[in-house]
Amino acid sequence: MKRHLDPVTVGLVVGFLADRALGDPRRFHPVAGFGQVAARLEDRVYTSSRSRGALSVGALITTTVGLGLLERRLPSVARIVVASAATWAVLGGRSLEREGEAIAALLAADDLAGARIRIRNLVGRDPSTLDAHSIARACVESVAENSADAVVAPLFWGAAAGVPGLIAYRAINTLDAMWGHRNERYREFGWAAARLDDVANWLPARATVAINAALVGPGRGAEVVRVVRRDAPAHPSPNAGPVEASWAAALGVRLGGTNHYDGVDEDRGHLGDGPPVTVADIPRATRHLRNLSTAAIVALVSARVILHQP
Repeated sequence: MKRHLDPVTVGLVVGFLADRALGDPRRFHPVAGFGQVAARLEDRVYTSSRSRGALSVGALITTTVGLGLLERRLPSVARIVVASAATWAVLGGRSLEREGEAIAALLAADDLAGARIRIRNLVGRDPSTLDAHSIARACVESVAENSADAVVAPLFWGAAAGVPGLIAYRAINTLDAMWGHRNERYREFGWAAARLDDVANWLPARATVAINAALVGPGRGAEVVRVVRRDAPAHPSPNAGPVEASWAAALGVRLGGTNHYDGVDEDRGHLGDGPPVTVADIPRATRHLRNLSTAAIVALVSARVILHQP
């Protein structure tokens, strides 16, 4: 019997390779365009109201899914092109690595001022008082947390739901980044965006933990699981906690602690049993991200192929 290539499976692989080779699209990034649409909608409808925020999120995500479903009406070759472009657009693994590499280079050159400026691309904490070790910790924690948001979760939802899953996940994640803050403006309006992001990331975060456990091998894999079970509950995020704890165990370092955001200190607990992060751990983290990204695409594409067998 003649078998046909699944356009989404091919697109996931091609888009992943495009991200590895090129990083984020430098011009006309569709995620930035979506953010502009969301900002305009916010300007028109904002009130400090959960229901108004939920309706805004619902309208944007429903529209995004509807656009994604149009891909299924295209010819096979066009579907591959669309799936490849969508995958490339929503992935951020290579750009995340480049940010880590740039910060490591600045710290290695003793350019603390430059590193404080560059770390703003990765974290929301106040960098003005961070020393080199604090910047290194912030960098490794951001690489760890975003390994799920920028790599595993998009691939997970792409493998599970095709192009609609890819772009809906990135839309949800973008709305959380824009509206999911706990400050006075967004505490109510951004509630739905934050909760939906928690739901969308729940399974991918646990998949990231499983991949980390597999990457370090059977002996240390059990240690990854132990550290996640013990330390993740102390983290305020139900998804970043397990992911960062699994990274701490995989790298053999200690993450977490107190961070300073907008004049407020937030205690994230300590994750892992190793020594505190140093500048030398940033290149280790970016290498681990490459390995995790490769494992994720292999595992999730394989799962899609198996589940879509006739």
